[in-house]
Amino acid sequence: MIGPLWNKRRSTVLGLMSGTSLDGIDAAIVSIEGAGLEAKAKLLHYYSVPYDEALRERLKELCTTERSSVDLVCGMNVYLAEKFAEASIAAVRSAGMDMEDIDLISSHGQTVWHIPEGDSVDPYKVRSTLQLGDLSVLAKRTGRPVVGDFRPADMAVGGQGAPLAPYGDLILFRHPSKGRLLQNIGGIGNCTALPAFAGPEDVFAFDTGPGNMVIDQAVYLLSDGKLTYDEGGSWAAQGHADEALVAEMLDHPYFAAEPPKSTGRELFGKAYAAEFVSRTTARGLSESDIVATATAFTARTITEGCKRFVFPRCAIDEVIVSGGGAHNRTLLNMIQQQLPGQAVRTSGELGVSDDAKEAVIFALLGNDFMHGISNHLPSATGADRSTVLGKLALP
Repeated sequence: MIGPLWNKRRSTVLGLMSGTSLDGIDAAIVSIEGAGLEAKAKLLHYYSVPYDEALRERLKELCTTERSSVDLVCGMNVYLAEKFAEASIAAVRSAGMDMEDIDLISSHGQTVWHIPEGDSVDPYKVRSTLQLGDLSVLAKRTGRPVVGDFRPADMAVGGQGAPLAPYGDLILFRHPSKGRLLQNIGGIGNCTALPAFAGPEDVFAFDTGPGNMVIDQAVYLLSDGKLTYDEGGSWAAQGHADEALVAEMLDHPYFAAEPPKSTGRELFGKAYAAEFVSRTTARGLSESDIVATATAFTARTITEGCKRFVFPRCAIDEVIVSGGGAHNRTLLNMIQQQLPGQAVRTSGELGVSDDAKEAVIFALLGNDFMHGISNHLPSATGADRSTVLGKLALP
């Protein structure tokens, strides 16, 4: 462990999150009292900056082996840092605050590739992960200290570098008498099982598979780029899912793999979605049926993951959904239908913004880094031991 870099009892931290959905930057200004599992977090302001279409498509290319390049990765590392800095400054201004009011910026970065298991054939493709958005550039542009690049430290002690959100889920959502399943639906879906009165060693978590990723890309392709997501699930609601195809898609080996496990665009990205649309078109499905099938697939990956890996292990009273998927009513209805014994709610109903939750969690991770406190859960990532995740860049 490192020693504490500060001893602030109360801090104001700007958490930045840009997820695998590649939809933009979420900024959460959070007042944090204390540190560690007893920390108290209050969201002061939430601000979101969408990526423009050109950047979003460029990032999709960067997340493929066929279209990426070393010069694109190199340049994008700094370009995104500039965008994160602009978003940070705009978020602070929109909150009626000054940058000097912010003690720390904590940035997740933009994941472009993730190798949780390594490659048995190529010895150079070791277990690793890459998030872009250079910390030094972000610190210099904003004039604030920046903590980021959290995932590699977890991998260095035997973990998969993901999921990291369960640490914050434990702080924000543990309950003395209710078992809760926190299901985030961003580009990738990830769940955190919190048994009643859970301690760190009791938490169980894993990536369930694609969240909005396949749905969004299918909508983009079917609309010729006019739409980037299915707002409210309205398009899917007009169609009927091809359940036979969904069952075939669930045969992917990722879903049978035992946790801890994590995934990303390297498995379920642009190429996977394009193949899905091609298969559904060949089967004669209408556009609404295709979107409904993609939505049903995401719902089933979540509910089958619950039934296979969570429910046999701990009692769950309610499923709490966050992320962009929390706004997709068709998706939520499908999850509820497949889990009739559960109360399916959104994190917003419990006072934690559906959209801001992960940015709030990364604010907590950055705060704990500064206190020199372990800020992950080995029970969730598979790490051999607890450690402090993150790196610090000074302005």
